[in-house]
Amino acid sequence: MRVDGREIPVTGSLLQPLTRRTSDIVRVVIAALWVAVVVTASLITRPEWLALERSVSNIVGFLDPAQSNTVYLIYGVAILVLPFAILIELVINRQWKMLAGYAAAGWIAVLLLSITGTGISGPKWHLQVPDRLDTFLSQFLDDPRWIAMIAAVLAVSSPWLPTKPRRWLWLLLIAFAPIHLVVSTVVPARAMFGLAVGWLIGAVVVLVVGTPALEVPLAAVVRVLAERGHRVTGFTVVRPAGRGPLVLAATVEDAEDALTVELYGKNQRSFGALHQLWRWLTFRSSETAAMHGSMHRAVEHRALMSIAVGKLGLSSRDHVALAALRRGWMVVAHTQPRGLSLAEVDADVLPGVWAALEKLHSGQISHGDLRPDDVRTLDGVTIFDGFGNAEFGASDAQRQSDIAQLLVSTTSVFGKETAVRAAITAIGESSVLGAATRLSKSAMPTGLRKQIPDWKDALSATRDEVRAQTGQDKIERDQITRFSRNQVIQLVLLIALVYVAYPFISAVPTFFQQLVSANWWWALLGLAVSALTYIGAAAALWACAFGAVKLRGLVIMQLANTFAATTTPAGVGGLALSVRYLQKGGIGTVRATAAVALQQAVQVITHVCLLVVFSVAAGTSADLSHFVPSATALYLAAGVGVGIVGTFMLVPTLRRWLKDSVRPQLQEVLGELADLIRDPRRCAVIILGCAAITLGQAGALWASVEAFGGGTTFITVTIVTMIGGTLAAAAPTPGGVGAVEAALIGGLAAFGLPADIAVPAVLLYRVLTCWLPVFAGWPTMRWLGAKDLI
Repeated sequence: MRVDGREIPVTGSLLQPLTRRTSDIVRVVIAALWVAVVVTASLITRPEWLALERSVSNIVGFLDPAQSNTVYLIYGVAILVLPFAILIELVINRQWKMLAGYAAAGWIAVLLLSITGTGISGPKWHLQVPDRLDTFLSQFLDDPRWIAMIAAVLAVSSPWLPTKPRRWLWLLLIAFAPIHLVVSTVVPARAMFGLAVGWLIGAVVVLVVGTPALEVPLAAVVRVLAERGHRVTGFTVVRPAGRGPLVLAATVEDAEDALTVELYGKNQRSFGALHQLWRWLTFRSSETAAMHGSMHRAVEHRALMSIAVGKLGLSSRDHVALAALRRGWMVVAHTQPRGLSLAEVDADVLPGVWAALEKLHSGQISHGDLRPDDVRTLDGVTIFDGFGNAEFGASDAQRQSDIAQLLVSTTSVFGKETAVRAAITAIGESSVLGAATRLSKSAMPTGLRKQIPDWKDALSATRDEVRAQTGQDKIERDQITRFSRNQVIQLVLLIALVYVAYPFISAVPTFFQQLVSANWWWALLGLAVSALTYIGAAAALWACAFGAVKLRGLVIMQLANTFAATTTPAGVGGLALSVRYLQKGGIGTVRATAAVALQQAVQVITHVCLLVVFSVAAGTSADLSHFVPSATALYLAAGVGVGIVGTFMLVPTLRRWLKDSVRPQLQEVLGELADLIRDPRRCAVIILGCAAITLGQAGALWASVEAFGGGTTFITVTIVTMIGGTLAAAAPTPGGVGAVEAALIGGLAAFGLPADIAVPAVLLYRVLTCWLPVFAGWPTMRWLGAKDLI
């Protein structure tokens, strides 16, 4: 690189990778979304858009036919000339690099919109215009290929054009819509589609080819540093531009150490804006600093914080220069960090580290990202580096986050016992306990997590050590984000509940009309019988857990379990909630999982045994052929089963998964079953509890049938409940909604129950056993969460 007659060598690549060109990627995403909006509006809501356009046209359409033709002629000529004007502008400015992208974008746009079901169709333009002067121009305006080509070449050329011509050209192209409303009443949908597609193609080409903003203005950097008395003789790329700035080491005449030069481009500005927006959406306002309106303000803030910390004698670097360069670039120059990092010193420096942090906080400054490499020691004095997240006028929350971050950093270097003891000695037990509430992932910035490979282990070790050295049984975590994990899960469950409840809601009017003729005493009996299922499930789980938790709490948990199981496919939410409740009750994770798995295994065995018993008891009065699959279905199921077994046997990964993951758990469950057989009392409680679940559901359905006049026996209803429920369990819908109702109604009809009784009876049964418990389970689960029981 030659600057002012001097040759300055540059070592390393300055080219930014495609995946880090944030501004160009954002442009492509927005263009793709706009294409989706245009397609959706054209295919789904086009009639409404046509009516709206006609209404607007009636308001703005004040031109007579002659004036409309004149406007159409003038605009047509302008839009026809536009691509040639862009080409001439590029040639005049000698933007030779962009000509290939210009041509490629134009040809790709025309080619893509020329593809039809029968191949590639060429434009059908009629050059003879015997009637109207604007006929030929209207063919261009209405042809989506021409509009797409103009939009593509303008999108590609925009970064290379001067600001004013670029704005006027885009204004001319976008004026296509209002011109059509004035002249032709309705904007052609195909032309709007061409405009959107052309912009998307141009955005993609810009991402691949690049923009002038990618050209690093190193010559301007040399001149800026020279004005401040630093004569640069060479550059070495330390870190290419990516999520952070382009970092170079600048060799300076008459200086032993090189200067560190940070260059921020438009991509850093767009990524920083997205990062700030994400933090504003996800973190509480007290945890986030004021959003900067531009990259200039953000970089300026960082430099000013470095100067402020330097005034306290705690900065490891000296600020040299800050300047705005052409095409949106900014440069920050400073000396290289002084001193040794934490990993290079002994634990004797820890008292000085905590004293330096207190001095920083007394100056109303929080650091915000205390990585091990950013805490340095020079001649026994602790200094800091890296002020990208530093804030002046720090709040208590920000100061506590600093302490928590430093605890994790020192733990990763010196060990948990030494680090926590030094912190308690230096700043006091109360300060450490206050900061320990922020020992969570949300309070740890990304830079710290990246620099400490085992940061999760260091985080949990620090929390445990603080609890041990302060004698605390538990340390509550502060909620740093706007929404906690439990709140997000509950929101997802509520959305799932609305989804699964929709089919039921649509049948509510008819169902309420049928309820007028129902016998409410039978309905109350069904509700009472269904309540026995919660007691039975709680008793079975209590026995599986060896009575380690209270039976009363398990009964309450079963009510919340109904909500979690209904709003998640296959009831996995209910299983997870049961395990979580046992864990909070003091049972280890492995033991809690084994208890829940044991209950499910006994439940399956009990269900099958009851099915066999009631099928034999039914005898000839119940025709079970309705539930027996056809021979073809059995052969197909057997074939699928053999295929699955063969796949697991032949694929090494699946075979190892069976051996390493499934087999130990299966052996554990079988061992639990063997131990259960040797304990008759515990075995009886679990079996009776599991049987109460099945029989209680059958009793509730039988009472619902009787509420609408009856017509079948308890044995028949039990068989329908067990077989129908088993078939519907394979349904992917949460809570089996739709599948359960269809299976039960079909089963009752198969045994001769009229549809005018079976349908309302099944709906009443689902209200008693599903929907009432679900709506009661939501507040119950929130109450358990508030009591820290789940």
